[in-house]
Amino acid sequence: MSSEKTRLILASASPRRRSALTVAGLFFDVLPADIDETPFPGEEIEAFVRRMAEEKAAYISSMHEDAVVLAADTIVVLQNEDGSEQIFGKPENPEEARMMLSRLQGCEHLVVTAYCITCARASYSVGRIVETTVKIRALTENEIDSYLATGEPLDKAGGYGIQGIGGLFVEYVNGSYTNVVGLPMAEVLADLQELGVWHAGLLEAGSQD
Repeated sequence: MSSEKTRLILASASPRRRSALTVAGLFFDVLPADIDETPFPGEEIEAFVRRMAEEKAAYISSMHEDAVVLAADTIVVLQNEDGSEQIFGKPENPEEARMMLSRLQGCEHLVVTAYCITCARASYSVGRIVETTVKIRALTENEIDSYLATGEPLDKAGGYGIQGIGGLFVEYVNGSYTNVVGLPMAEVLADLQELGVWHAGLLEAGSQD
């Protein structure tokens, strides 16, 4: 496949994912996938995010068979004291964002992203799961209140944006930084390059935006 001839579709409304692909010099359309994102009872975390990415990609690919479709799903996972795992997606309101930040502060957590790249006409599909460990330092109630007042937490998995104000509270990151932002770009670009959709020469175009 050729980057000049192949249409790339991002099956996500995330501005962070759009920005990352634009920086890489890629031209693409944005068509968010409208699917049910409810976990199955007892579904394992990795199985859930993989299924979400695959179903989003398949949904858009079924309507655009000649295009290469990139879909992804990101969640935040906190291990509780009893060993159980708690999943944090995007908070629906400030109260839920406050709960997430209160639970995550002072603790390590995992950011798990699954992505899927597919082309129906070429019978091509590849996907990966990337995990990154993040620790947010201990926060005061005033810091949480002030951060919530910015509005930034409301469309971010886990209630914080590492690439924005939330990054001021991150003590360390172990693994892919771009994965925490929403898309593990080293892995995604390696797969797009293998497919012939991306090459290093496109970086010059991305640097001009």
